[in-house]
Amino acid sequence: MLKLTAIEFILRTIPEAFIYIFAAYLLSNTKVNLNRYVLSSFLFAVSTFIIRMLPINYGVHTILVIIVETIILASINKINVIQAIKSTIIMIICLFVLETLNVLILGLVLKDQLKEIMQDPILKIVYGLPSLICFVIIVGCYYYIIRKRKFRNVKD
Repeated sequence: MLKLTAIEFILRTIPEAFIYIFAAYLLSNTKVNLNRYVLSSFLFAVSTFIIRMLPINYGVHTILVIIVETIILASINKINVIQAIKSTIIMIICLFVLETLNVLILGLVLKDQLKEIMQDPILKIVYGLPSLICFVIIVGCYYYIIRKRKFRNVKD
């Protein structure tokens, strides 16, 4: 089980859900609807929290999160199902790579202290921030590129 504490839910899961849903809008080339965006972000965060509470093996929760996010994107945000699946898988892979790099670097730098850090919710959030910040930067850069292209196409 990968249970989340309340503080992890508030400081990590909710912001991550907002980034995930925004990235899905970008990757699917769908215009953001603010009400749907906020609703689906909170629903996705709560769903992730509940899934992480289930007594299931590591990895199964990821598949369930992918399914739930796809359903939320398709039903609430009206994103094409194929686009929702593609964007969800792209985001999961991206975040997994970033989190793996973060943990590897932390393991090299902190060595024996890493296990203790991962058991403390606050330290886990703080030391996990680099991967989340990198994810935000990647999504932000992608947003900037898309806006720049659209603006260039409008001028032409």
